[in-house]
Amino acid sequence: MNKKEVLKLAKGFRGRAKNCIRIARERVEKALQYSYRDRRNKKRDMRSLWIERINAGTRQHGVNYSNFMHGLMKENIQLNRKVLSELSMHEPHSFKALVDISHTAFPGNKKPVLTPKKQGLAVLL
Repeated sequence: MNKKEVLKLAKGFRGRAKNCIRIARERVEKALQYSYRDRRNKKRDMRSLWIERINAGTRQHGVNYSNFMHGLMKENIQLNRKVLSELSMHEPHSFKALVDISHTAFPGNKKPVLTPKKQGLAVLL
């Protein structure tokens, strides 16, 4: 890169990194490395966020994430994780229908049995 391009990319940097060509070139090069790396990390972070949202939505209906996704796969419902997370947040009734379909296709999850909590020694007295 020539001097003009480097200084254009270094605009907004602090100190001599914005106007001293030798320092600016190093900082711009490192900034481009960070941006390349973080474009991939952003995809990874978004996918994990979608999975967390789907998991939270399915657990409200007594199903865990892996069995939910397995049931969808068996029913050949091809919705990606981004769409499923949006449904779980903004369309809870539609998401409940998907959970029910998944549960009938793969009934790996049992309905949670709620047992009464023990109160300690107060029950014995």
